[in-house]
Amino acid sequence: MAGQTPESAPLPGTPAGTSGGSPIPPVGPPLHAPAEPPPAPPMFPQLSTRSEQGVPQAPAEDYTPTARDLPVVDPDRTDTLIDRPAVVPAPEAEPDSHAADGPGPLYVVGDVHGYHDELREALAAEGLIDADGNWAAGNTRLWFLGDFTDRGPDGIGVIDLVMQLSAQAAAAGGYCKALMGNHELLLLGAKRFGDTPVQSGAGTASFQAAWLLNGGQKNDMDRLEDHHLQWMARLDAVMEEDGHLLVHSDTTAYLDYGDSIEAVNDTVHEVLTRSDADEVWDLFRKFTKRFAFRNEASGAQAVRELLDTYGGDRVVHGHSPIPYLLGEVGTEDDESDGITVDGPHVYADGLAIAMDGGITMAGKLLVVQLPVPD
Repeated sequence: MAGQTPESAPLPGTPAGTSGGSPIPPVGPPLHAPAEPPPAPPMFPQLSTRSEQGVPQAPAEDYTPTARDLPVVDPDRTDTLIDRPAVVPAPEAEPDSHAADGPGPLYVVGDVHGYHDELREALAAEGLIDADGNWAAGNTRLWFLGDFTDRGPDGIGVIDLVMQLSAQAAAAGGYCKALMGNHELLLLGAKRFGDTPVQSGAGTASFQAAWLLNGGQKNDMDRLEDHHLQWMARLDAVMEEDGHLLVHSDTTAYLDYGDSIEAVNDTVHEVLTRSDADEVWDLFRKFTKRFAFRNEASGAQAVRELLDTYGGDRVVHGHSPIPYLLGEVGTEDDESDGITVDGPHVYADGLAIAMDGGITMAGKLLVVQLPVPD
């Protein structure tokens, strides 16, 4: 997530946050597809090693990831992507039958963007993990709001940690789960489709070019394995916990994908199981939208649209760094000295809670217990 203009913003099977390499279950009917669609090619086909060339750019319509310019890709351009052999992770441990009854406290984590060490420090400061990085919070419930990779130094390390904590928390009677951010969609698209042209308002673009433009790290691509891809593709887009509607992006675009939480998640999973680069690109583009709740006149009403449709009393989101929401900076390239983020930002008549502390712009990686007071 991080880095966008006020008019648009960078981007975003089984229950969210689970680990393992089990197949993605089939979900609801396909969108805009014939009743009997032809078999899709493999979810994540192998990409060959390529040489890198320049990327011309041109203004794009409706493209919101981080920069104003949409990369328009030379059809002859290639990039280097390195595949690793798949490694099947260990299955999750069974929950501890002696764990405390009833749900534990609820925590949420804002955008991480590859800052693995900072994530460990923030989780340890809240007593959620121990000095060795293992789950130490018993039946606590922990939700990550998406955007694990890109821009920071160790996105795959972040994903590995979240997958590890998911198994350990389940064994202790709690859970650690995660939502899909626009950068998960971006990395999935870059891996799956590479330089395949997709349709945009400015001409020809590609996931690979957008990934590079938005902080894609070769180190992450080199270490990306099948179980990481499967885990990301299964993440849910929306969830409700204790009256908190959890989403990644501060947008109403979720309404385009269903009128219930289950419908939205099923539709997103279905899009990702089909081999249609344009359809996935459209999903990515919509999940990059931001600032729907910031407008003084209409922001609270936009939040209520989501709450009335999906339930809950408040929306909790990441994606838009708090300094952006406060108007302190406009892009990640702006001067960031002196930015202070002490905690989440409550706004839109108290109905929205922003959790992206701006870790990529000298801000803070937020780990916060809900509910948050006004």
